[in-house]
Amino acid sequence: MSQTLYDIPVKKIDGSDATLNEHKGEVLLVVNVASKCGLTPQYEGLEKLYEKFRDRSFAVLGFPANDFAGQEPGSNAEIQGFCSTTYGVQFPLYGKIAVTGPDKHPLYRHLIAEKPDTEDRAGMETMLRGHKIEPTAKPEVVWNFEKFLINRRGQIVRRFAPDTAPDAPKLVEAIEAELAKH
Repeated sequence: MSQTLYDIPVKKIDGSDATLNEHKGEVLLVVNVASKCGLTPQYEGLEKLYEKFRDRSFAVLGFPANDFAGQEPGSNAEIQGFCSTTYGVQFPLYGKIAVTGPDKHPLYRHLIAEKPDTEDRAGMETMLRGHKIEPTAKPEVVWNFEKFLINRRGQIVRRFAPDTAPDAPKLVEAIEAELAKH
């Protein structure tokens, strides 16, 4: 039997071993997060999404990564403290991982293999080049705060560019559409 999304070992931000199996049957938004990024204020919107939909079996799962311009230099404890004090984050956070490159975490290998195309990636690439940053090559995660929407059966249904705001209608509508399915 092939490994599913729910079987891949991960670490919670407190260092304890986990899998996403505890979220089986939920609609998930998996996001690679960073504390020192221009997009870091998205934490606030992600928390609002979580609070709005969590009673309907929805969760935002944050995976800190330091793969882009060193924008997540902190330890797991520092990241957790920053997220809770600065943004009141209550959604689950996991231990820092690599989401691109040779040391890419198996979770992100799976997500990218299942959904290689990022919606609206070109706009994000243009923005990065405007800041003199060369984007990663497709199908890699392009930057912090890329979003993978996962349905109740563990299938990746959409992949949103990092600059897709948490309150963007296309993202909210996609979450609502998945929550409406049983």
